[in-house]
Amino acid sequence: MHPLTSLRQLVVRLLPELTKFGLIGLIGLLVDVGGFNALRFVGGEGPLYHQPLTAKVLSTTAATVASWLGNRYWTYRHSRRAAMHHEFGLFVVACSIGSAMAVSCLAISHYVLGFTSPLADNISANMVGLLLGTTFRFWAYRTHVFSEHPQVDVESDLDATASTPRA
Repeated sequence: MHPLTSLRQLVVRLLPELTKFGLIGLIGLLVDVGGFNALRFVGGEGPLYHQPLTAKVLSTTAATVASWLGNRYWTYRHSRRAAMHHEFGLFVVACSIGSAMAVSCLAISHYVLGFTSPLADNISANMVGLLLGTTFRFWAYRTHVFSEHPQVDVESDLDATASTPRA
């Protein structure tokens, strides 16, 4: 089989998942940017106008939770883990690594290569870094966070345990 045919088949097979992943990512971005700007600038000077880092931490946290919920209950609803806290922990780790990739691209471009213009910063962080980070997150969510572990039906397991004779 020709490599391009294989690649096309892979993309067609992953397209529904990629579409959902992208839409959830867009919602997360809107929660992050919207939340940050609301906390800083609503009414001229928002509640965290003089605390931009706190505003960013809060907006990023809200975006992470929104993205996890969207991916858990929509994108990967058929393969989510029963241990919600474990899944969320893995999700946060994957998000953090993906974000670190974008920040690293910016740091290398800005401080090592000396490209300091707003255009260069946006290309390195929001194009190259975002592409690398998003690609990593898609792979990590698919293979580690929302891996193909069947959901545990607690009631069925309890019923099966109760009806099994003990030795």
